[in-house]
Amino acid sequence: MAPLTTVLIAMTAGALRVSTPFLFVSLGECLTERSGRINLGNEGVLVLGAMVAYATSYHTGSPWAGVLVAAFAGALLGGLHGAICALARVNDVAMGIAIMLAGTGIAFFFGKPYVQPEAPHLPAIPLGFWSGAAPIRSALEVSPLFFLGLAAAVAMHWFFRATRIGLRVRIVGDSADAARALGLSIDRVRLLATAAGSALAGVGGAFLSLSYPGSWNEGLSSGQGLMAVALVVFARWNPLHCITAALIFGAAGALGPSLQTVGVTKGYYLFYAAPYVVTLAILAATVRPGRALRGMPGELSIGR
Repeated sequence: MAPLTTVLIAMTAGALRVSTPFLFVSLGECLTERSGRINLGNEGVLVLGAMVAYATSYHTGSPWAGVLVAAFAGALLGGLHGAICALARVNDVAMGIAIMLAGTGIAFFFGKPYVQPEAPHLPAIPLGFWSGAAPIRSALEVSPLFFLGLAAAVAMHWFFRATRIGLRVRIVGDSADAARALGLSIDRVRLLATAAGSALAGVGGAFLSLSYPGSWNEGLSSGQGLMAVALVVFARWNPLHCITAALIFGAAGALGPSLQTVGVTKGYYLFYAAPYVVTLAILAATVRPGRALRGMPGELSIGR
């Protein structure tokens, strides 16, 4: 197989794998920000979700139970963030950093016993069944959470466009004055949106520990929860665009390992920084002082 073909196959497979946590966290952040709140705490939710999913799978033997517990833990942490941010003079960004530190700290403290034990992983879907080449079959084993993420993106797009609750979330995110005039409870809407968004981020964490890379350790996240904020900006707060953005970030994250498959050993580690370079490039290209971004909810702090 030609080296270029090998790299392209590896990057495609890597994009499907690496993009999954980006997709879930970006969808969660998209839902939260559409209600007018920023949640930088999803980095901590991602790490905590990975830990509780792995621990639950280890003790129960069911990785799907781990996914559910990770979503529940994310909802609890997101609900805490939403409840505290509803208080007077509490800053979303500062509180998000506190939640991030709390989530990672809890995960590191309680997750130490699970660094070595092996927990059952989520089963993979063999999309490479058509090929007789073992590397292709192995590369195209995709987690069902990827397809669950695609379904969640479509469902969220429909939710915002076609449901009364979705319209309320959009109104609260675009104009607090209009929401008050309609008698909507701004704090309750934002609390529920933040909790639901963090639940999605928790599922993204479950993917990290139960699918790829498929283990629990303290360096599992690598800042993916924080990069999701830039990803949502790139997607213009559109759940369907989050799919494309997640695949781009996933392909960037798969660049380094893909080069290793063809024997590139000199300087390949520099390509592991590709997702961070993409994040900086997106922010530099799209964010301008005093200029509102297309699609940005009017109540976001960064838009004021």
